[in-house]
Amino acid sequence: MKNNLQKILLFISATLLLFFCFALIFLYRKVNDNNQKIQQNTITLQTEARRREDVSSLNRALQKNTSDRVLLEDHFVKSSDIVPFLNTIETLAKRAVVSVQIDSINTKTNNPELTIGLKASGKFEAIYKFLVLLENAPYEIDFVSMDMHKLFSPVVVGKNMPPSEWEVIFKIQLISFIP
Repeated sequence: MKNNLQKILLFISATLLLFFCFALIFLYRKVNDNNQKIQQNTITLQTEARRREDVSSLNRALQKNTSDRVLLEDHFVKSSDIVPFLNTIETLAKRAVVSVQIDSINTKTNNPELTIGLKASGKFEAIYKFLVLLENAPYEIDFVSMDMHKLFSPVVVGKNMPPSEWEVIFKIQLISFIP
């Protein structure tokens, strides 16, 4: 009987040992799985934190460069902003003391182009100054055609001749146009 009791206790001890070994292995695997999930979540959290930091730094950079952005946006003319562009041309003409007349405005729907026909008249120096001011305007302008000629002036004998008038007819294309 003593022998049977020892065998039963040995069997129970071995069974409990196996049970606790399996429980230990099970819990060890669970801990390892949880550690891997934690590492993945940490990497995801760090990536998200970097993205948020990048977004906030971009917002700060945009706020710092607001004036540059306004200057860049002023370089382009939208289809709704044609009138301020034409006012700019007239202002440049006044600065150069040239009379300017806008003959035509053409917008093409298939190409983002704005073509303007102008006629300017005045002294040669004033017309030249107007062209230089127009070239240096804050817009991307391409001169498509230009016809410059001297207007007829009557000949006055014996007196100093008044400065002659010139007229220029040209078409400009606004390249920085957004339809």
